[in-house]
Amino acid sequence: MADLRINLAGITSPNPFWLASAPPTNSGYQVQRAFEAGWGGAVWKTLGDPIMNVSSRYAALHLGSQRVLGLNNIELITDRPLEVNLREIEETKKRFPNHTIIGSLMMEPNREKWHELVKATEAAGVDGLELNFGCPHGMAERGMGSAVGQQPDMVRQQTEWVKEVAQTPVIVKLTPNITDIRFTARAARQGGADAVSMINTINSLIGVDLDAWLPIPHVDGKGAHGGYCGPAVKPIALNMVAECARDPLVGIPISGIGGISTWKDAVEFLLMGASGVQVCTAAMHHGFRIVEDMIDGLNNYLDQKGIASVQDIVGKAVHTYSDWGNLNLNYKVAARVNEEICINCNKCYIACEDTSHQSIDLVTSTLSGKTVPVVREDDCVGCNLCSIVCPVEGAITMVEIPTDEASLTWNQRQAKN
Repeated sequence: MADLRINLAGITSPNPFWLASAPPTNSGYQVQRAFEAGWGGAVWKTLGDPIMNVSSRYAALHLGSQRVLGLNNIELITDRPLEVNLREIEETKKRFPNHTIIGSLMMEPNREKWHELVKATEAAGVDGLELNFGCPHGMAERGMGSAVGQQPDMVRQQTEWVKEVAQTPVIVKLTPNITDIRFTARAARQGGADAVSMINTINSLIGVDLDAWLPIPHVDGKGAHGGYCGPAVKPIALNMVAECARDPLVGIPISGIGGISTWKDAVEFLLMGASGVQVCTAAMHHGFRIVEDMIDGLNNYLDQKGIASVQDIVGKAVHTYSDWGNLNLNYKVAARVNEEICINCNKCYIACEDTSHQSIDLVTSTLSGKTVPVVREDDCVGCNLCSIVCPVEGAITMVEIPTDEASLTWNQRQAKN
């Protein structure tokens, strides 16, 4: 079996799977159960001045039979006393010395208070700190969370305050509710951060009750925007991780977060530059035991690839992620339909005829006598839409069409002009 141990900015862990700072890491009881199930680490639910939470707090986006495609929450940081959390952190670390515990911290923009919180948290025995500059609701209205994470100067300054006293590695958790996350990632590095984690949740309203005309969820007749997470945010998170991983001005390790539900998701984040991953929604949906499948799947994947250590795949796909202007304009693919497994639903024809490039014809098959879709490859632009809407795996494939034209990018064409 492959070596699943990771080292993220000096923080070691038995495997790359950590629980993110969230309801699943609210107490020592929960974190210890998670470690028993196989999680390599946990980022403790954010510590700071305890707050009062509201009821109700969660809402989910379902799509057909898919439950919890996305999860919205209006829950804030810990509502338990700091001394209780610190005592449980210390107890958990003593019981599981080889597992990773990260203290997630949030504090008002006050240098002395940051120093006090950092010292107290490190005294409890954490392996590192994660500064929560990402929470998009409740705390942001108080000048914390994403109110900090949206301003690079504040990210840099408060990271500097923490680094003045921190004895363990410092991770800065970034908000996606910003035009370009690279600027705050760069600011975190300028402030001395040892790593960044991304993404925190996205501003969202999950829905409106059509009978009561109330936001979902609501609290006594009123609602507020919350933080969106779960499988639906994975593409957004993966892009932001990749953008920071290929930016030389960021240049520090990344802990990937956002919609990771399976070992395949985790591998994608690792290939795009994350040194480890954090999971929340999938654990809330299915329980802590999902990590068993994640560990087995990752092990099998690495073994099949002949890769000895999970650290050997970190960032291996980053060089393939570029700007649009660097893509080959002369590269061509086209769709082909496998008549033998096509079920003649004609979804590909409808999608292409109504909303794409009208390059599919319905013709009578000489084999079956049925009407089947046939792609005119010369007219096909290779948009992939037909293969996306096709309900039968493998019935439509995208194949490369050879061309005599040399590779030409938009940037190269502009340079010639």
